[in-house]
Parts: sequence; structure tokens; C-alpha cells
Amino acid sequence: MKLKLKRRMSVWQYLALGYLLVILVGSLLLVLPFASREGGTSYLDALFTSTSATCVTGLIVFDTAVHWTVFGQVVILLLIQTGGLGFSTFVTVLFMMLRRGALGVYEKRTIMQTFGGNRLAGAGKLILRVVVGTFAMEAAGAFLLMIRFVPQFGGKGVYFAVFHAVSAFCNAGFDLFGSAGAEFVSLSAYATDPLVSLVVPALIILGGLGFCVWGDIIDCRFRVKKFQFYTKFVLLVNSLLIAISTALFLVFERNNANYADYHFGQKLLCSFFNATTTRTAGFAATDFATFSESGYLLSVVLMFIGGCSGSTAGGIKISTFAVIVTGMWTVLRGKRDINIGKRRIDGGLLGQALAIFTAYLMIILMATTVICAIEPSGIGSFKNVLFETTSALGTVGLSLGITPSLTAASKIIVIVLMYMGRAGVLTLSLAIGRKRSEAEVRRPVAETLYIG
Repeated sequence: MKLKLKRRMSVWQYLALGYLLVILVGSLLLVLPFASREGGTSYLDALFTSTSATCVTGLIVFDTAVHWTVFGQVVILLLIQTGGLGFSTFVTVLFMMLRRGALGVYEKRTIMQTFGGNRLAGAGKLILRVVVGTFAMEAAGAFLLMIRFVPQFGGKGVYFAVFHAVSAFCNAGFDLFGSAGAEFVSLSAYATDPLVSLVVPALIILGGLGFCVWGDIIDCRFRVKKFQFYTKFVLLVNSLLIAISTALFLVFERNNANYADYHFGQKLLCSFFNATTTRTAGFAATDFATFSESGYLLSVVLMFIGGCSGSTAGGIKISTFAVIVTGMWTVLRGKRDINIGKRRIDGGLLGQALAIFTAYLMIILMATTVICAIEPSGIGSFKNVLFETTSALGTVGLSLGITPSLTAASKIIVIVLMYMGRAGVLTLSLAIGRKRSEAEVRRPVAETLYIG
């Protein structure tokens, strides 16, 4: 009798290994001599760039426009698109083409786990909607950006518009505006440009909402009363976070030297841009190294929170943050049930949310401690490193300028953080964890454990 040694990978292992495969392929393409203008890139730097692009982070060791050739930039763009849509999306589209639309239960579970859906029957429809919707929004964003870039750059402006529209919607933060002697400038030249500074955040917000959210909005034809509970919940929390953080940036950075010649409307525009990009995008219209201590802390908090589940965004996700805050308020009032609106939240979700929050916090603190010990005092200051590690794990891409100066060991740590942030800490823990038995024995309750 032949023993069956082959075992199908779990959904979690499939997703984790999928992103790893894309990263490795991308690194091999970027290490090619004709991928860079200098005729070659070290494998570690190519791996760093590939990880940052696939994990839609935006941290870079080289200015994208200065170091990489058009071939290298296109590879980065394809990695961004793959990472934004998700590895499973491309595999599933190919699968559907080969099988003429037939999807098995395993493939449906993978799709739903990737995008946050809950109905296996709608998996095929969801994947087509994701692909078509993504390209449509990116095309619309590119068309609007062409209005500014084509008159400025000529035919090259079309390429610039497409690249930045994809980078913005996928929340990647890669840009092409650097030049020799003026590297890592991001979108600082367009800080007060209403067109660019509104289109880019709009794409970031749409990409960060999640595919199931705007799918529900379209299905309900924008009638709020018919939205699913999760859609209403996410739109409310997301809107509040943007509004509150915009107001706080406006107050904290009112004396920022970069805004000395700006009127109130321009300062408000910059504050809105900062409130949006810090959530997970990585574009910078203002040098974050010039921020006040309050603005710095607010940026770190927003990077930690991130965007919505099942989207191109990173962080612990706003639903996790909202459940923790609501649960804390419920416990402090001595209540038993966690109620949000007219719905009661399962207590198990609070436990899961707290686990994710704690895991992210511990990972950031451990990575920050190790990098501070590795790097020299100037680069490895706690402020600089905390910003870098939070940005990496939250797949944001903002930096205080230390990324190119990191040692090899620190770059490897940041690479791991970016990968963990995109694949998801929960996904990775389930991928490497043993399969739980349904008949697992439950221990007696500890009656003498006190908290508070």
C-alpha cells in the first residue's frame, strides 16, 4: 500500500508562500545589469526593493527615478500591482482561464480570505470585480494626473501618470520625481497643487477601503441604508480618522517651516494629504523629519493603525482598532456586551483584535531595540528607528531618511517586517502553526486571577 505523503497546503501557507515567491522572482529581475543605470545592484538591495514593491510599502534604498532604468521601474510597477491585487488574484485569474471559469472550494476559500469576503458562492464574481474595478480606478486616476503631468513632461507624463496612479491605489508610495542631486523628494513639488494633492489621496483612500467595501457600495448603488454593517462601520471609522487626524496635523504643524508661505487653504490641503498618506501610502508632500514631536507621534500612531481589512493597506487595520477602543470603553463601564450601533460584537473578536495589537506592538519594539543596538547613534536614534520599523510593518513607506544608510543586518530586519506586514501577522502565525484539533481539551477556569 502506498502512503499518501502529499498534503495540500493550507490557505494561510498558500498566501504566505505566494508573496515570498513573487518577492524572490522580483529580486532576480532587479539584480540584472540592465535593470539599473549603474549596471548592477547588490542582491540585498534588489531584494529590499522587491520586497518593498511587492508588499506595497515604499521604503527604498535608491531613488526609483535615479537608480533604476525603465526596465527596472516597470518591474517595480508590476510588483506593486501584484502585491496590491494580491498574489492569489493573478493565480486565480489564470486558473479560471485554464478551467474556463470553474473554481473549487479551496480556491474560493483562498479568495475570500484574501479580500475579506464571506460567501464562497460569490468568489468568481468577486475576483472579476476586483480586477476590473482596480484597473478602472487606476485608469481614472491616471487620466486625471495626465492633466498635470503631460503639459509638464510631455509624452513622458503619460507614463508618470500611470505609474503614480497604480502606486497610489495600491498604497505603495513609489514615485519617479527624483533627479540627480535632488533624490527622495516624493510629491513635495505638488504640496499645494489641488489636482495632484487630491487625486493621489483619493486613490489611496479607495485602495485602502477594501475590495468588498466598494463592491457593496456599488451593489447598493450608493444608498447608505442598504449597506452591509461592515461597510457602514468602516466608512464611519475611516472618515472620523481622516477628519480628526487632518485637524490634528493642522494644529500640530501650524508653525512648520515648510508652511511659512502657505495660506490656510494650502495648510489644510497638506494636512489632509499627511492624514491620508500616513495611514499606509508612503507618499510625502512634506519632509516628515521637520515635523513637531506631536506630529511625529501622530504619524507613528496612524501608521500603526493602517487601513481596512481585505485592502491594499497595512497596519493592524481600523476595524481592529475600533473593536479594541469600543471593547475598552465597554469594560471600563462595567458592561458585558460590546455594542456598535445596533449590533453586538462577538467577544472572540475582541480577543483576536487584542492579540493582533499586542503582536504588532511587540514586533515593532523588538525590531526597534535590535536596530538601535546595531546602528551608530546618529542613524540609530530611537526616534528614527521607531518611525522606520512602524512604517515597515505597517507597509507605509515613510522614512526620516535613514533607509539608504542602514547596515545589511538592519535591512534584513526591515525586509522581514515588510513581508510580515503584507502577508499579515495572523496569516503567518496560522501558516506555521500546527493544525488545531476540534476535540482539544479545555482547562478549568482560573478563579483567582485578578486584572486591574
